[in-house]
Amino acid sequence: MIKVITLCLASSFLLFGLTACDPEVGSKDWCLAMKEKAKADWSANEAADFAKNCVLASD
Repeated sequence: MIKVITLCLASSFLLFGLTACDPEVGSKDWCLAMKEKAKADWSANEAADFAKNCVLASD
């Protein structure tokens, strides 16, 4: 029973650790990542967020 609990906890930590690697939408790192990504692979939401946060932003 202890092995099952340990396995579940380890899996949870791994899952949370992997999901924390993506940069926040609209951040400078996200804009750079989107510039590297093929435009054909962008979703409509990603294109709109890119335009709003990376092109039209007044930074």
